[in-house]
Amino acid sequence: MTQALSPARVEQILDAVDRGFEQQIAFTKKMMSLDSTRGHEAKAQACFYDALNARGYVMDRWSIDVDEIQSHPGFSPVKVNYDDAINVVGTHHPDNEKGRSLILNGHVDVVPTGPLDMWTRPPFEPWTEGDWLFGRGGADMKAGLCANVAALDALATLGFQPAARVHLQSVTEEECTGNGALSALVRGYRADAALIPEPEENMLVRANTGVIWFRIHVRGRPVHVREAGKGANAIEAAVSIIPALKALEKRWNAEKASHRYFGDVGHPINFNIGKIAGGDWASSVPSWCSMDVRVAIYPGVDPREAANDIETCIKAHAKTHPFLQHNPPQVEYNGFFAEGYVLEEGSDAEKVLGQAHAQSFGSSLESFVTPGYLDGRVFVLYGDCPCLVYGPVSKNIHAFDECVSLESLKRITGTIALFVAAWCGLEPLTQPSRRLA
Repeated sequence: MTQALSPARVEQILDAVDRGFEQQIAFTKKMMSLDSTRGHEAKAQACFYDALNARGYVMDRWSIDVDEIQSHPGFSPVKVNYDDAINVVGTHHPDNEKGRSLILNGHVDVVPTGPLDMWTRPPFEPWTEGDWLFGRGGADMKAGLCANVAALDALATLGFQPAARVHLQSVTEEECTGNGALSALVRGYRADAALIPEPEENMLVRANTGVIWFRIHVRGRPVHVREAGKGANAIEAAVSIIPALKALEKRWNAEKASHRYFGDVGHPINFNIGKIAGGDWASSVPSWCSMDVRVAIYPGVDPREAANDIETCIKAHAKTHPFLQHNPPQVEYNGFFAEGYVLEEGSDAEKVLGQAHAQSFGSSLESFVTPGYLDGRVFVLYGDCPCLVYGPVSKNIHAFDECVSLESLKRITGTIALFVAAWCGLEPLTQPSRRLA
């Protein structure tokens, strides 16, 4: 049951968000200052855990267990240890369950910084200039993660709490496998709707590509460089595969009109050569080379079928190469193996979000299609749950001087607070610590 909000209540909630925004940004900066690149998420998760625990939420914290999720169709293969791949969930239980349950999800992991001298300031020392909050992971997506908390804080300052179960999730592995959100689902966290405030330019994601990560291994024939012609250069052989992959990329992009919502997207499928390493010595013909590749796939495409296409493409090229035809490259899947999703139009959750957005922004909610990975696929494909991926304006995500718009973030936080109030309903606050947080 959706709770209609009076104009006076809407104004109250938005004013409460505004009053708490300075505190919200202070918490966001604190989270941003903690390096949570892959393998280093524990400190940031501990900070988030402590913040929710201080507010009186029922807390849960665990490391992702591969054995529990590897048989799930949404699992992505992983090559790293998960002992410090920690998820945190804080749960609110109402006194009287009247509204509809909700998951407020966000990811704590961030991508590597790249060369530090290419940043204006140190990436884990957040700073503001004008309307922008800068720092690695601020936009993608600690600003949204903290906005989920701030939205409930705003309601608490007014003496309210949701009249339904709400799970505040901070998951990891979103940037490389999606196994964090999947682990939370398998652990039993489900709800009537989910909201993820990723940096989406104040819009709702309508459809999202899937993603595959793979690594190509090539072995060469090492010799002293003075006899280079007698050897086989693994780096050059590996690089020769790139045009073949780009031809497959072109073919997949040519099929976009047959995939719903993607016909007008300029270049939805990208084969990105994200990392290349090889060789041991400048004066030796390199004996090895590995290339890491990230590929997008359309919603509805089985990652296994896409992987078969990729391997067929590589094998076909190898047959034309004088060295590779006798020394075929090996393909290893080492991360995302994830299907894309479509958020079907017309759900109650989308209608409530549209109303909340209009109340906060004074404009209609727009939707769009994105060719990047989102954890929304876990909820839509495997949780039978409409997932609203909707968040603030950003610049330079995954790049230098990443930043998020403060004005946009404040309005997004207002939207989230209004959505919670309408979707979950409100009841009198019975956890005083939330008012004081």
